[in-house]
Amino acid sequence: MFSKACEYAFRATTVIASASAAGERLSLKAIAERTDAPPAFTAKILQELAKADIILSFKGPNGGFDLAPLQAKKVKLSNIVQAIDGDAVFKGCSMGLPECNAKKPCPLHDHFARIRDDLYRSLENTTIHDLTQGLTDGTTYLKR
Repeated sequence: MFSKACEYAFRATTVIASASAAGERLSLKAIAERTDAPPAFTAKILQELAKADIILSFKGPNGGFDLAPLQAKKVKLSNIVQAIDGDAVFKGCSMGLPECNAKKPCPLHDHFARIRDDLYRSLENTTIHDLTQGLTDGTTYLKR
């Protein structure tokens, strides 16, 4: 449903927020390890997230990445999708047709319009803070 980059972005922001809540700033290497993502790919994703003001990036000996708890409560999953994949998942044709719309719908248009709307609402109503709660209380996992 989402690109691999977006999946890694969900993971990365979640581990960064979780670490930040514990007073830890994570390095690129630590994030890549904790998310099982290739370091070079992780670097590109983190750069996009920082450019979109979703995470903070610090250089130097005490550098790393941060997502303060208050900010984690404001960052919606839809913000991450927008930063990494754009809005095509919410607006694009499920069959990839360039001219699909309500007036000239593809065969899947009406069915997937409801699914896209539900997905958007779900991503708009879920924050990174929500995802960190399961990691904190041990009910969810990023690595098995």
